[in-house]
This record gives sequence, C-alpha cells and structure tokens, in this order.
Amino acid sequence: MKAGSATLAAIGLHSDALTLPTPNSSPSGRVFPLNRNWRFSAQRFQNDTNIDFDDSKFDQVTIPHTNKKLPWHSFDEKSYQFISIYRRKFRLPAEARGRHIFADFEGAMTGSTVWINGQRIGEYKGGYTPFSFELTQHINWDRDNLLAVEVDSTERPEIPPFGGQIDYLTFGGIYRDVRLRLVPPTYIENIFVRPGNVLSDQPTIAVSCFIGRIDAQQNPLTLEAELHDEERVVATAHQTIPSGAATVDPVPYEITLSRFGSVRRWNLENPNLYTMVVRLKQNDTVIDKDRRRFGFRSARFTDHGFELNGQHIKLRGLDRHQTFPFVGQAMAARGQRRDAYILKRELKCNIVRTSHYPQSPDFLDACDELGLLVFEEIPGWQHVGDEKWQEISIDNVRRMVRRDWNHPSIILWGVRINESRDYHDFYVKTNAMAHELDPTRQTGGVRYFQESEFLEDVFTMNDFGFPLKAPNHPNYLNTEFCGHTYPTKMNDSGERLAEHIRRHARVHNTIASSPQYAGGLGWCAFDYGTHEEFGSGDRICYHGVSDIFRLPKPAAFFYQSQCDPSEQIVLEPAFQWSAADDWSQVMENAMVCSNCEHLKFYVGDRLVAEADPDRTTFGNLPHPPFTLNLHKGPKKGTLKIEGYIGGKNVVEKLYAHEGFDRQFVLTADDTKLFADGADSTRVGMSVADEYGNLRRYATAAISLRLEGPAELIGDNPFSLFGGCGAVWVRAKHEPGTAVLKATHPVLGTKEARIVLEAAEPERV
Repeated sequence: MKAGSATLAAIGLHSDALTLPTPNSSPSGRVFPLNRNWRFSAQRFQNDTNIDFDDSKFDQVTIPHTNKKLPWHSFDEKSYQFISIYRRKFRLPAEARGRHIFADFEGAMTGSTVWINGQRIGEYKGGYTPFSFELTQHINWDRDNLLAVEVDSTERPEIPPFGGQIDYLTFGGIYRDVRLRLVPPTYIENIFVRPGNVLSDQPTIAVSCFIGRIDAQQNPLTLEAELHDEERVVATAHQTIPSGAATVDPVPYEITLSRFGSVRRWNLENPNLYTMVVRLKQNDTVIDKDRRRFGFRSARFTDHGFELNGQHIKLRGLDRHQTFPFVGQAMAARGQRRDAYILKRELKCNIVRTSHYPQSPDFLDACDELGLLVFEEIPGWQHVGDEKWQEISIDNVRRMVRRDWNHPSIILWGVRINESRDYHDFYVKTNAMAHELDPTRQTGGVRYFQESEFLEDVFTMNDFGFPLKAPNHPNYLNTEFCGHTYPTKMNDSGERLAEHIRRHARVHNTIASSPQYAGGLGWCAFDYGTHEEFGSGDRICYHGVSDIFRLPKPAAFFYQSQCDPSEQIVLEPAFQWSAADDWSQVMENAMVCSNCEHLKFYVGDRLVAEADPDRTTFGNLPHPPFTLNLHKGPKKGTLKIEGYIGGKNVVEKLYAHEGFDRQFVLTADDTKLFADGADSTRVGMSVADEYGNLRRYATAAISLRLEGPAELIGDNPFSLFGGCGAVWVRAKHEPGTAVLKATHPVLGTKEARIVLEAAEPERV
C-alpha cells in the first residue's frame, strides 16, 4: 500500500461504510413517524397552542431540530436557552378510529409541555430520556388535529443534569424523533427479551411481554412470541392472557422459548442479531403486533477482567458526547450511526461510554450492528439535587433501562451521577431500580475517588493521574483518563501532539499489565462544546483524540494502531516532516503509531534509520508505538517510511519536506441521502502536501456553494482549523442531486455530488 496519511485519508470518510433503514419504515404498522411539516417559533405568542392560531409565519422545520444554529465555537451558550413552540397538524386515517393515540418523543431539551387541540396534556422534565402522552380523549377523528409542544431549553435546576456546573452543553429543541402510536384498548407496551444458557448447545429465551390495558378486557387473549433469524422462523411459543380490569401500569406476561437448537452468538467480530416478533391475538385475529431486535451473548465483569461469551477481553475504548458542531444534539440517524462506525472501525475501540446521559437510539442500533460494547449512564455531572431532583434521576434509570434493555451491545448500566460524592440512600435506589428491571446486566457508577462507597457491581473509576491507582475492588474499570489534563488542538506543536499519544499509550499499557483492570476508556473520542467555566475560552473542550468534526488528531492513530494487521495495516507518524519550531525536540524522540513489526526510514534514497516497537516503555500493548531519533539524519528531502511484517514490506508512505500546501481535498461520507428533510452527511475539507498528508498549520477561508435540494449546515465561508474541518449537507424534501462546491483561495475548487433519493411520505 502506497499512500500519504492525510487526516481525511488515514481515518477515512468512506461512502460505503454504513447502511441506514428506509425513513418512516414501521415494523408493526402501528407507528406513524411525525418528523416533517412542523412549524417552529423561537418566540411564544398568545394562543399559539390553539388549532386555529395562524402559524404561517413560523419556520417550517423537520425533526431532529435545533432551536438555534450556532458557529462551531466562540458562541454564547445563553443564546439557545429560551422557550420555544413547535406545532404540527395531522389527520388520522379512518382505520385509527377505536384505537388509542399516543405521542411518543425520543428526546427534547429540556422541559416539554404538550397540548393537543388546545388542551394541555402535561409536562415532561428531562432532555435525554423518552416520554409519551396519550392524546385520545381530545382527538378530532374527522378533521385536522394540532399537536403543540412548548420546549423550555433553559438550564432548569430542578431537572438533571442541572443545578450545578456541568462540563458540556445541552443545546435545545426537539432533537430526536417524534411518532404517533396507535394501539387497541389492550396492547403491547414493551418487550424484554432475555436469552439464557447461551454458551450451551440448547439456549433458551425468556420474553417479558408488557401488556397495557387502557380499558377493561372481557375476553381472554393469546400472546404469541416468534423467534426470527433474518427471514427464517426458528421457534414459536404462546401464552394466554386472562380477562381483567383496566390497569394503570402495564403488566408483564412471561413466555419461554426453548429447544430451538444452537444459535449464532453476538460478539465483537460477528454481531449476529435476531428478532423477536410478538403478536397479541383474539382467537385467530391479530389485534396488536410489535418486535424487538436482540442478540445471544453472555457478558460479565469478573475478578479477572471482562468476559464476553466466556472469552476474556481487555476493554479499550473512549467516552462520547453526542453533540455536533452547528446543530448541537439535533443530528439525524446517519450522523449518529457514523460516530459508532468511527469508534469501532476507525479508532478500533471495543467499548464506548455514553457520557453523561442516555444517547441516541440510532447510535445504539449501530453499536449492536457493528459489535461495539456500550456502558450507558444516566444524565448528570457531579451535582446531586434535592429529593424531587433525585426522583427524576431514579425515573431516568427506569426510562433508560426500559428503552434499551434489548441492545446486546449494552453491558453495563451507569446508575450514579458522574463524579458525584456518595449519596447512600439515593444510590441504593438507583442501583435497585436497574437490578429490578434488568437482572441480566451489572451496574456501575462513575466516581473520581477510590474511597467511595461501593454499591454497584463494577467499580467504575475516573483516574486522571499517573501512575494509575491500583484496582481496589475485584471488578474494576477505568472510565476516564487524560482529557482535561492534556487538551490538544489540531494545530498544536509536534511535541505536544506526540505527548498526547504517550499519555494515552502509557495508561493503556498499565491497564494491559494486570487482569484486575477490566479495561480503560479514554477521555474522550471527540472535542465538544462546553460552558465558559471549562475548556479553552472558546466554548470548546479540546479533550478528544479527534476534533469536534470527528477528524483524527495523532492520538487517534494510537488507538487505530492497536488492531491486528489482518484487519488494517496502520502506519502514522506523530510528526510533520517539514521544518517546525520544535523540529530538534520532536525528531530526537520521533514517534510513529503502527502495528508493523519493523520500520525503515529513508530520506531520498538513503536509509537513515530503522526502528522496532518501543517494548521497553510500552511492553504490555499489542502494538507499542515506535520511538527513534531522526534529528541526526538529513533534514531535507522526501521522507519514506516502510513498514515490515514477517520480513515483508507491507506498507510505504511518503512525506514532503518543503512545507507547501499542494492539494485541497474535499470528501463526503456518503454519496446518497434520503430526501426526508433531515438525512445528513459530513463533508470533510483539508489541505495536504503532494502525497496527501495533512498540512496542519494551513489556514484558509473556504467558500462554499451548494446547488440542488439540500441545505448547508456549517459556517460559510469556513475557516480551516488545523488544516482541516467539515460541514454537513442536509437533504430537503425533493429528490435530485446536490452539488457542494468548495473553493480554496489558492488551490482551486473541488466538488462533492450527493444523490437525494425519494423518501416515503409521512402518512399523517
């Protein structure tokens, strides 16, 4: 392989990386997406929740939606903290009559008050967990209905994570999907699939079917659970539901499936997924139907580390914030799924922590599909509020677990507020809630002091010091390190960027030294927006191994280099070959991240150095970084690095010395989008030398022009930072072709073409 190591090439933007379900597809025919044709106003008006209010001057928007678009840095976080109004008219199909109507919200930040046809239904307090309101009583069956939502995006101290200072921004708006759910008077409210005996040749499944009874049910019904392996039905079982009165809370009914033979287990390399289809039947008539995807796997933290399906795995991962530049949290499914792909395929992580809140269902779906383990935790950051605040937090545990308990990727529930002090009574309740709802998974709770009371199953610990503290409990997971103690920017000095690699590498080297460390998650994957009390003075925490645009800093190449060469051969120097202020210092301790066994360095045709992995410093790692002295060799001429495995030259890369900006590179993640008004793809920009290597001190204002039925999400012109950056192209509602033309003032114009395919219309 002969190539340069440009940021957008080394950890690439691959158009064939991800697949996305067709928008608006509903597995049961009972759910109607409600994301398009909303009207939005950042200002409230008298009677704006009434159906006859004139909202023609409101903005027409599509969910997910941010209440205010922002520059990627240096903005006032108060600018999105206001109360706004969303309005959506809909008309139900004739077959909806007789059914009960629920409005389901995946997430809105932070307090949401819902009206239907001018009637206030209620308020939900919380930005990261789903909520629903029944609309049936006030529905117009023969004409339009008006769903109105007041969204309070201020930082309300009675709602987690607020009440103290938090080191991240929450942004505003209805930023996750909205749906109408139409169900009969007795219906399937939720399904929890629990595989058992998965390491044997005769696994079993226990299915908890939660049945809601809005009205009294006079006749017995039958539940049917059907196990699907793709299109093949593997097993079926039935359970009778006796007649009964209406119930406030759904009632679980258990169905057991067995004797269906061996299965394909879910693991990191082959994340095999199955589907459980549940039907609620009256005689032979199906009155309700739903399904859940799951996997057969056994996951357990032990006193000798973490085991998946009985196999010991050293966990190596990063923490993730779900926020994005320009739109905050309002990124559609494709962008959320892309983050999982970057973590698994590009950064070679086997685990991610959803810091510090439950994250997008689309992100978790991608983790299931890619084989990326997840540690998911409740909203919060250090502060614990009063009793009512704690009640909301306990409810967050309930909603998180009930939403996500079928994801095979999730191996640990986080039931403490990140880095909070001990609150015995509170954390007894959060831990008990998770165990009661889901006895199959262990719990953890992230703290920053080892003297903390241990109520959970796994001692999850933020340790930013070095040397690391020795584990003080049998089940021990390091959940944060580096981060704020050593932030880096794309245009930092070579010495600082190399030290960033060393700090991540030395922690993972220590973690690999003992089975008592189950693993470690570095802080963090991507730079993120923060409050003025934190970060670098421009509302950004530069704590990531990748920048806020998901473009890799050199520390990202350390994570990438830990994969087996059979998966990908990695060769990435931490230094720039062209002269720099810290040239002598950097070249005396030149660092290269690679999973090769031996490296050779040439300047021109002259062999100037050879190197083996630095096993003296990093001997516990699968693939230690290389360190060598290049200062005494020639300082001019093209550098060539050759990588060898088994004595064979398997990779070569070239680096120019002159320091010229030679190429402007424009690359889109995807070449196709759905024209649903929300589907979006990232378009990366960088300046490179003649061999494709990032010129991280390059600066230019890139002029952007977008043609076709799409919207540009980002600054225009866009000023490169660290030689690179990115914007997003968001589809509008018409099919066609979008062409983004980006012009560098010296290096010319490049374009990205994106085909917008027709999306199914929303049915209401």
